Amino acid sequence: MITKPDKNAVRKKRHGRVRAKLSGTAQRPRLNVFRSNQHIYAQVIDDVNGLTLASASTMDKEVSLDATSNVAAATAVGTLVAKRAVEKGVKEVVFDRGGYLYHGRVKALAEAAREAGLEF
Repeated sequence: MITKPDKNAVRKKRHGRVRAKLSGTAQRPRLNVFRSNQHIYAQVIDDVNGLTLASASTMDKEVSLDATSNVAAATAVGTLVAKRAVEKGVKEVVFDRGGYLYHGRVKALAEAAREAGLEF
């Protein structure tokens, strides 16, 4: 009997391949996305210095929504993380979708971050 690998293992393998080539610097940090079943998280990371410059998630108090696992929540998180990054002086980022498909919540977060002032 052949067992199928779980979705998260496949995602982590895909993310590992991407991370081997993609890294954030002080001039152009990495906008990382993590999506769980109930929440979505975004961080702006400088990999050279090992610093998180800005972060936002559906668990933040500024993001007050009824549901935390939908496109509207992802849009709110994208706007908030972009606003916080721009306040710290970050305008350009490298988008790291975390091995997820660029669709749905991940796409909504990215487009909201672009509209709020981040370039990638």
